[in-house]
Amino acid sequence: MSPDTYDVLVLGGGVAGCVLAARLSEDPGRTVCLVEAGPDHGPDPAGWPAPLLDARALPREGMWERKVAVHRFRARVVGGSSCVNGCWNTWGSEADHREWVRAGGERWSSAAMEPYRAAAVDAMGLRAVPDRELSPWARAAVDAARELGHNEADMGRTGAPGYGFPLLNAHDGTRWNAALAYLGADVRARRNLTVLPHAVADRLLVRGDRVDGVVVHADGSPRTLRADRYVVAAGAFGSPALLLRSGVGPADELRALGIAPVADLPGVGANLSDQPGVFIPLAPAAELDAALAAKERDGELYVSRVLLRTASEHAPEDGWDLHVLPSAGPPLFGSLPPGRYEAGVSAFLMKPVSRGSVRLTSADPLAPLALDPGFLTDPEGRDLAVLRSGLETALRLAQAPALKALASLPGDTAPHLLGDDELRARTGTYWHPVGTCAMGPADDPAAVVDGGGRVHGLANLTVADASVLPTVPAANTQLPVLATAELLAAALIAGPGARPEAPATKERPA
Repeated sequence: MSPDTYDVLVLGGGVAGCVLAARLSEDPGRTVCLVEAGPDHGPDPAGWPAPLLDARALPREGMWERKVAVHRFRARVVGGSSCVNGCWNTWGSEADHREWVRAGGERWSSAAMEPYRAAAVDAMGLRAVPDRELSPWARAAVDAARELGHNEADMGRTGAPGYGFPLLNAHDGTRWNAALAYLGADVRARRNLTVLPHAVADRLLVRGDRVDGVVVHADGSPRTLRADRYVVAAGAFGSPALLLRSGVGPADELRALGIAPVADLPGVGANLSDQPGVFIPLAPAAELDAALAAKERDGELYVSRVLLRTASEHAPEDGWDLHVLPSAGPPLFGSLPPGRYEAGVSAFLMKPVSRGSVRLTSADPLAPLALDPGFLTDPEGRDLAVLRSGLETALRLAQAPALKALASLPGDTAPHLLGDDELRARTGTYWHPVGTCAMGPADDPAAVVDGGGRVHGLANLTVADASVLPTVPAANTQLPVLATAELLAAALIAGPGARPEAPATKERPA
């Protein structure tokens, strides 16, 4: 083989890409190259920038864009979003799996995905929230949830509504991201694995029904890499963009940009689904500010460690469609004087029916994408109704005695009663986009890949990241995406029609 030829090229070094590179390179006879547009900080935490390892904050280093709308945030670094997110890992409901099974087959059922969920928990070293990391606000939130009659729920498995704690990929304040977890020194030592950072994937070269190469820009010049199998793992924004630049997508839109269509797949870049939410600010009492300041001095202040999942009237019987998130600490945006903190309760819509899109503005791989999150745009207004239900629950939680003693509600606060346009204006995001290369049967015009991630009509091209999920789970998406990558890596190793084998784990988490 030439230096630029491999058995498998993994295009995108985010959460899914790290999993794929590690699993696919376990066979020493299979050469694998992981291509990432951003930097690679290596297997030793000592070589990482301190902000990217601080689990107490949401870093803004290592991003594709700065000073943009929050729904555009996406990481550009080996490790991807696991380097910049909140280190939270939760799992969805049985209803989520039914949606995925309808699109991709039985391998996406709760029972079938369990070994891959367990493998991800094991590989990432996910752990329960230590008691010392619960601030007085978090403890009060637990008491408030109990006061309202909610039961405790296990957030790391398929379960039921209730309050609980996420699993964390953080240890003593240090973020343990997917690059450190999956691409450690032992994996990096494999002679069959190449990690190629600072290489922007421009376009796939398609010949007939096969990909014949990929053009990347590394060190300021184009370079063509070739492989037997190409695996796109550039995330819910990057994966459809790469396909579109390659001529895979809605043919008429591609022609309008001067891109020759090679596979007319209208679903590429469509079906963008993310979880919108609204924050209800509260006024912290002096007692809460003082308690949070003490936690910060001890290095143990975390803005949020507790969540409540609830079901609106639109939720399925065995599911939920809302996360209510109490938080208190340094503000996410802006700043406050020393010793002062931001407190509030957010309501996030977990199962939106509204859909947005990812489109190109140019064939240039560095041009900004046209990203429309589509928040709260469904014609029937269901998403608005569910979000209002969540905001009512958030208000009840804030007014429960346990929280009310620590922070007061401004007299004019009733966000669930706001007009539609004003509510939309206050809407933010949970940063969990999926769906832009959605799986489904070949006769579904909206489907891009099959249940094994294989792109319809192209024999050696797979997509294996959040973009293949046709609906967003009622969960934070890091753990589901890790499990998705584990599942699709196993499917690639097994080959079409074969039964994939899940990775062995050291122990099954209780």
